[in-house]
Amino acid sequence: MGPTTATALVAMIGRGQEFKCGRQLSAWLGLVPGQYSSGGKQRTGRITKAGDPYLRMLLILGARSVLQSAKHRDDPLSRWAVQLEARAGYWKAIVAIAAKNARMCWAVLARGESFKLPA
Repeated sequence: MGPTTATALVAMIGRGQEFKCGRQLSAWLGLVPGQYSSGGKQRTGRITKAGDPYLRMLLILGARSVLQSAKHRDDPLSRWAVQLEARAGYWKAIVAIAAKNARMCWAVLARGESFKLPA
């Protein structure tokens, strides 16, 4: 996450206290699939594209960079990203990485802690 994305995120959500969890932030940004469920069948569609398009674009660009550099790294997050791309395809992996980055940003902002790479 670079200074431009971090500044835009803090400017839009502050400390993120209006969101109960990171998934709510991801949904607010439009980085989760829309649901069209009925009669007990759960159907998910494309991402909703709700929220701020500029911030979503910055997170998507950051996710593209993460996936590109993950191919040359061996930490757990990079391995997850490469396996996800192989399983789901390039663009679904990009959106999933962007949503995960948004969730991690929410956790850092809401708890007021410094970032630690997940084990």
